Amino acid sequence: MEFQAKTTAPLTQRTACLVLPIYEDGKLPGATSEVNKASGGLIAKLAKQGDIKGGVGTAYTLFSLNGCSAERVVLIGFGKHKAPLTPEKFDKAILKAAAAVKATAAKDVCVDVSEVAVEGRDEDWKARQCAKLMTNSLYQFSQLKSKKAPLLPLKKGVYSVSAKSQVTAINKALKTGQATARGMALTKDLGNLPGNVCTPTYLTGEAKKLAKGNSKLTAKALNEKQMRELKMGSLLSVSAGSDEEAQLIILEYKGGKKDAKPVVLVGKGITFDTGGISLKPGAGMDEMKYDMGGAASVLGTMKAITEMELKLNVVAIIAAAENMPSGAATKPGDIVTSMSGQTIEILNTDAEGRLVLCDALTYAERYKPKAVVDIATLTGACVVALGKHASGLYSNNDALAAELLEAGQQAGDRAWHMPLWDEYQQQLDSNFADIANIGSPGGGSITAACFLSRFTKAYDWAHLDIAGTAWDSGSAKGATGRPVSLLVEYLQRQAS
Repeated sequence: MEFQAKTTAPLTQRTACLVLPIYEDGKLPGATSEVNKASGGLIAKLAKQGDIKGGVGTAYTLFSLNGCSAERVVLIGFGKHKAPLTPEKFDKAILKAAAAVKATAAKDVCVDVSEVAVEGRDEDWKARQCAKLMTNSLYQFSQLKSKKAPLLPLKKGVYSVSAKSQVTAINKALKTGQATARGMALTKDLGNLPGNVCTPTYLTGEAKKLAKGNSKLTAKALNEKQMRELKMGSLLSVSAGSDEEAQLIILEYKGGKKDAKPVVLVGKGITFDTGGISLKPGAGMDEMKYDMGGAASVLGTMKAITEMELKLNVVAIIAAAENMPSGAATKPGDIVTSMSGQTIEILNTDAEGRLVLCDALTYAERYKPKAVVDIATLTGACVVALGKHASGLYSNNDALAAELLEAGQQAGDRAWHMPLWDEYQQQLDSNFADIANIGSPGGGSITAACFLSRFTKAYDWAHLDIAGTAWDSGSAKGATGRPVSLLVEYLQRQAS
């Protein structure tokens, strides 16, 4: 879907679908009021009768209104006129608008929310969210079905602005929103693919495809022989039981000054996780194809920032492997040596994400990074702690954590700052190695982050545990595209 900013007149704008705001108390904003008058007061009459209520996220579609050039008018509720409208409520309303437009045969849409005021947000933010949320709403995954889902007809969008002087800035915001949505779509595609398609080698191919023809982006991958030469014993212990060779994928985006330190993104890419010898229960194991959600989000973010031509240097490192049981698989009690030289007692082979990440985090040191952010579907304990609403955030630098938290708030892709106290570190003590790969009971998400922190002392680092946010289960099963939106917002702020 392609959005552009225009000054429009609600009565004469030719569109298949015109989206306008309404309020609970019957108050009609200017554009909606104009359409109401032209239609002989129909909207006000329906509101008075109680057929249109205006609560946040309510939607009503009217067809062929007198005096209005639009084929359809979708009225979206934004709550009480004088009540503060939070960003979350604005997002809810726009998502409802997207669903209402999708339910029609409209090929284009015009969104006029210029008079809707959102607490602490400006017009650029509103435009960015509209483009992102409406484009993202069109996502569908049917490429592996024998009968593909028909393509949705909606292709074009107009974002209405009140003055021509706003057009350039709003078009830039719309471009950011669209690029973010396209990055999220790549993340969802990769997450939704099954493990027999999306292997570590497949992820390497996708990374190289992203870099093809882009002078600012390069991609390469280290094979197991090269990783063995680097002494990545921890990462290789995870792939030991699989016929699929592990890959360490590296993308370098050079959009900033040549001597500027890069931000490094590190993604966990376990393309399927059986748990290894510490085998998972069979029920729901199919969802372990999503265990590469961190890697997928890193690739989606790189797609978005290259499309935006962000003026920043960014390195992406993806530790990709498959965790399988076999005669060659790592066993509980085995001790391996990481690239950092620290020895690890593997008490549970299902705590494999930290084993691939720790070597990738050590590898990141060579870039002398400005900051490192790793993204991983790391622990079920994080789902217990935060559910599906927020990603867990850990950091060895409070300023970095604050930047990521604010980026999540702005993007509507929130995280929550979790403790990384020294008291938790002792839970990882081992009688036989420098560190155990799981902690004693309690605080499982925290001790996983504590494990990673042992390998990040050379730079400012943050860890996003997205085990609860990377995919949805049940009838709506599918990858969510999170936390691409958070990461893009964070990188945008670093670039500016």
